[in-house]
Amino acid sequence: MRIAVVVYDGVFDSGLAAILDVLDNANALARQIHEPPTWNVTLVGPAPQVRTGAGFLVAPERLEQAHTADLLVVPAFGASDPDALLDHVGGDASLAVRDLVAHTRARGTTVASACAGTFLLAEAGVLDGLRATTTWWLSPVFRKRYPKVELDHSQMLITSDGVITAGAAFGHVDLALAIVRASSPALADLVARYLVVDERPSQAAYTIPGALAQSDPTVAAFELWIREHLAQPIRIPEAAGDIGVSERTLQRAVQRTIGTSPIRFVQDLRIERASHLLRTTDLSLETISRKVGYEHPNTLRVLLRERTGKTTSALRGGN
Repeated sequence: MRIAVVVYDGVFDSGLAAILDVLDNANALARQIHEPPTWNVTLVGPAPQVRTGAGFLVAPERLEQAHTADLLVVPAFGASDPDALLDHVGGDASLAVRDLVAHTRARGTTVASACAGTFLLAEAGVLDGLRATTTWWLSPVFRKRYPKVELDHSQMLITSDGVITAGAAFGHVDLALAIVRASSPALADLVARYLVVDERPSQAAYTIPGALAQSDPTVAAFELWIREHLAQPIRIPEAAGDIGVSERTLQRAVQRTIGTSPIRFVQDLRIERASHLLRTTDLSLETISRKVGYEHPNTLRVLLRERTGKTTSALRGGN
């Protein structure tokens, strides 16, 4: 497989390195399971020399070299500020990369990205009408800018109609392993073992609901109200009235900002609090359940396993 990896000024160093290291290790380890090296990787860029986010210089091939690739990979832009990210993906600096992405998909070639790199794919228009994921903490910004994309920030990896997207920063590792797995599941498992990489099918366990809520004043007020009533039965109409909006307005704000329902958001905050108490106290599960609004401990136990992928004993630090 011929893979073109795009490098550009400000590219996220760890993301770029993760993709290259995983594919390089896959080629090196392939012989252990009697498979030939499979991935021919070429760095392409909009200039003869680009400077990464950490200031390292890279000398890529011309973007035109990507025209014969079987897969185009776009690592993330190395910005932690949403405004800087949006300025970059919508500005002249990324125009050549956006055009490359659009033309690559128009030819039917698969494109892939992770973390904030998915913004470049969305800006190029190749995610319209498709399912995608991105780094969880940028999901409110993504939803607002790209309403035509069906975003699921809880997922670590989503493949939809020739486009592969992966989650937060080190989702680049998951993305690269998925590329390997598509050709050889056995080799992907071998690479993961050598690099000591655990499978992470979901970002849900890492998501901080309160951080998402701050993107919208109505949702932020709703979050504060929930935390003040966490141990009590929560009624959405009552919450909406107390924060001064209609129930419909509240539902729309939560869906628009977080991509979920108000009830689901309540559950997320309860799970977050219960997980914290399990990790930091010796309180019984029964006591913790009551503190977060569940009468029956088994309800909490099931939700914890569903949302975090861990048992209560694992969250306490056990086996």
